[in-house]
Amino acid sequence: MDFSNIKMVVTDMDGTLLNSNHQVSDRFFELFHRLKQKGILFAAASGRQYDSIIDKLEPIKDDIIVIAENGGFAMHREKELVSTLLPTHDQNRILDTLSGIDNIHPVLCGKHEAHITPDSPEFIEKLKEYYASFNLMNDLKTYKGELVKIAIYHFINSEKFIYPAVKHLQGELQVKISGENWVDISSPNANKGYALQRVLDAHGIKPSELMVFGDYNNDLEMLALADFSYAMENAHPNVKKAARYQTMSNDAFGVERILEKLLKY
Repeated sequence: MDFSNIKMVVTDMDGTLLNSNHQVSDRFFELFHRLKQKGILFAAASGRQYDSIIDKLEPIKDDIIVIAENGGFAMHREKELVSTLLPTHDQNRILDTLSGIDNIHPVLCGKHEAHITPDSPEFIEKLKEYYASFNLMNDLKTYKGELVKIAIYHFINSEKFIYPAVKHLQGELQVKISGENWVDISSPNANKGYALQRVLDAHGIKPSELMVFGDYNNDLEMLALADFSYAMENAHPNVKKAARYQTMSNDAFGVERILEKLLKY
């Protein structure tokens, strides 16, 4: 396989670049510096909050593009690249829909701060892994600020226990199963593919010059943009079907193994 034309690498975080302990490997950071030396751009694209992604990639934060909140928000250093807000009138409509679902935990996601209710200490502890900055409020309907999405968490399974109750919103809004426990609802244009296309256009990068890694349904749109699209071994079946190639799991350095091959060119 000829990787000689690659100008940009984009990877999802959870289930892809991060291992099962939510860690970035030292091996990746070493490879990143070699990518930089070759002039290859790198972007992290995740359903996570921007600040949470930055925390994971702190040593290289000034050298990367960050596509956060499933494409609703993207930045490079202090420059905002993409901001696709959830329409204000949809906020309470979504919350009303969610009120009929048992055992879920909604998160209002702003650009740099999330908002949740204080009802579940167990969920608050879980949220700390994905959101570096969040605020507790008793009634989410009273929030009046800008949002990029509403994320919903279920401790057992999002596809089974959340998605059936919200899938009717698809079309008017973007409804994404973004992980085993998460569903995200956002503006119709807020997805990783839309945000990544904006970045590609700004840099003049073509599909043949792009390498993308992903593992879940919220990665499908960005995988479709790349000639070199990779599903992780641990990926959702939809992702394995959509990607052109497959690599090892996130716990077996699947991303790093392909980057090592890329750097041989």
